[in-house]
Amino acid sequence: MSNQVSDEARVIPLRPEPARPDAPEPAPREPLWRDLVGEVLRRERLAQERTLRDVADAARISLPYLSEVERGRKEASSEVLAAAAHALGLGLGDLLSLTQSELIRQSAAARRAATTPGHRRPYGGLCLAA
Repeated sequence: MSNQVSDEARVIPLRPEPARPDAPEPAPREPLWRDLVGEVLRRERLAQERTLRDVADAARISLPYLSEVERGRKEASSEVLAAAAHALGLGLGDLLSLTQSELIRQSAAARRAATTPGHRRPYGGLCLAA
């Protein structure tokens, strides 16, 4: 076997090729329910000026687990969500209603941004310099 090395340099484009005008834009990514629930729990806790430890103790949930739920890293059971909601003075229905409102708000904002004329997605490529 012979290894022939080309004198030609491999060129890797730094910018993606422009999208074809007839290519459809990808649909905006729907927010995850666990992210939205976490945002609502954190917003309510901070509005009440309560610490994570205070709410975790009142809900009888471990502090690290409640932190993970607030950051959208854990998909909490309905029992855990109810306990966290009650610790914040909310019912489970209140928490779910607030989360639904947040879902509607974020989904509408994403759709508006995707249909705005001149909307360009930020370049997410890799740039290397020597």
